[in-house]
Amino acid sequence: MHLALVDWIIIVGYCVFSLVVGLYYSKRASQDIGEFFVGGKEMSWWLAGTSMVATTFAADTPLVVSGLVRKGGIYENWLWWSTVTGGMVMVFFYAKLWRRAELITDNEFNELRYDGKAASALRGANAAYGAFITNCIVLGWVLLAMVKICAALFDLSALDAAGVSVTGIHFEWGKLIIISALVIMTLGYTALSGYWGVVMTDFVQFIFAMAGAIALAVIVVWKLGGPAEMVHKVIAAPGVDPKVIHFVPDLRTAGKLALITFAVQIGLQGWLGGAGGGYIAQRLFSTRNEKHAVLSALWFNFAQFVLRSWPWVIVGLASLAYFPLVEGEDHELMYPKMIVEFLPTGLRGLMVASLLAAFMSTVSTQLNWGASYLVSDLYQRFIVRNASERHYVNAARWATLLIVAGGAFAAWQADNISHVWIYLMTLSAGGGILSLIRWYWWRVNAWSEITALGSSLIVANLNLIARPFAAAGTISAPFMSRIEWFYSSDIYPIRLVFILVVCTSIWLAVTYLTPPVADERLDSFYRRVRPKGWWGPVALRCPEVVPDNFSGGWMGCLAGTVCIYSSLFGIGYLCLAQLLWGCLFMVIAGLSGWLTLAQVSSDRSSSL
Repeated sequence: MHLALVDWIIIVGYCVFSLVVGLYYSKRASQDIGEFFVGGKEMSWWLAGTSMVATTFAADTPLVVSGLVRKGGIYENWLWWSTVTGGMVMVFFYAKLWRRAELITDNEFNELRYDGKAASALRGANAAYGAFITNCIVLGWVLLAMVKICAALFDLSALDAAGVSVTGIHFEWGKLIIISALVIMTLGYTALSGYWGVVMTDFVQFIFAMAGAIALAVIVVWKLGGPAEMVHKVIAAPGVDPKVIHFVPDLRTAGKLALITFAVQIGLQGWLGGAGGGYIAQRLFSTRNEKHAVLSALWFNFAQFVLRSWPWVIVGLASLAYFPLVEGEDHELMYPKMIVEFLPTGLRGLMVASLLAAFMSTVSTQLNWGASYLVSDLYQRFIVRNASERHYVNAARWATLLIVAGGAFAAWQADNISHVWIYLMTLSAGGGILSLIRWYWWRVNAWSEITALGSSLIVANLNLIARPFAAAGTISAPFMSRIEWFYSSDIYPIRLVFILVVCTSIWLAVTYLTPPVADERLDSFYRRVRPKGWWGPVALRCPEVVPDNFSGGWMGCLAGTVCIYSSLFGIGYLCLAQLLWGCLFMVIAGLSGWLTLAQVSSDRSSSL
């Protein structure tokens, strides 16, 4: 075992702290589902924003980010860096709209925006889809990450001796034992404490997790002789391409597939999630007012990309100097191996506790958010409508247990975290454009969304649908080979564009073939949310409504995007001992950051 007694004391101490927080907030969470799911809508921007980024800082992200660097270079992280643009769109266009909607879950939007049985069916379908598919997939990869960390840190030779290959990750009962222990540990305080317990522990967990990540990166760089020497040793390592330290692909030498991937990432992929939703919307609902919602989203994006990236990237780079590249290796195991290699007793326990904090913050949010779908959007809406608040809180706790079981099953079935990331991206791609314009175009209806949801699920899984026919000999082997190639993770941008084009064409056709939403519902939504855009006949009926200013939003969005990318690159260049470029980008970041905050302050459409 790679952990000493003092390490275990630190880890157990952190677990006890989390349980105490859950017990402390359990009384408040039991009051009603508004407290259990959105904290009474009293959250400050810094607390809501920190909770968002703590949720995305899961145990999987250090493993995936460092693994991407080791696999292809720093620029491989455009897989998630590309979402900066979408994040700024959320800040300046959607955060205040979500807060104005005054909802508990984002699925309630369906019956606020649309009408009739189709709207009710959409709300229920989205709730089931989010809780049992999206949520369980995310829980699965987060649990898988902790399984890999445990496999690297603990001496599991006893299970290996029993015929269970734990250290190679492809195991059954050993994997199940680790997953069960992790689930039980997190389930307790999540089910007890509700939203306030989740958010308060998120705040502490983010600080703790960041401290651990930074400590490991600093120690690794120091052991390598400083930033400049680290870069030299990494480039000199056997089998390492000097382009590993590039921030973008080399346009002169990169292959067509690499260029297509990069173009899709920065030109399309980053926009698709710009409307927010899920636990992001849940945090926006919980803020005090629109201004706090906007600031929470802005802080989330800054912390998400600027603060988190480089500790993990540095460790991934340094691993190339210490662990030679081996064909077929699991790159995601290198991060926990670096912990074992570099951290002494005590610090190793702190690092494991910080990863545990990151894991628990994500799992607790996913469970609370998923339970809100099942209780508020399914159970209370369609099954038991007039029960007591205590009844619904208890139902939420049972729903939490149900969702965690689904997440544990997903973790048991998965092997590669980054592949699951990509799968979820493609799964939701079909409705990406619709999620953006449904706020701004009056003609969209519930059938548009139902079609987008169903077609995206089907088209994204064409390879899974085709496999049984191939096994039966219905489809020729060469054709199936082309199918498998088309849906392989290496060319996911082509798959993403294919899904987006096909599904968008389908839901647009359905939109025009089905009747629009009733005037009364459209007028009510327009007066409540005050969106700008293509609301022609609705705006004529509601002349008293003053919608948001589009031009100011685009200026803030552009300035915020420049600020985050400049900060990201500036810190990166400084970490790689390129001081001139680092200082230049930091100056640009300062100027664009000032302009971003000025735009937020001058926005008169957000209530204080």
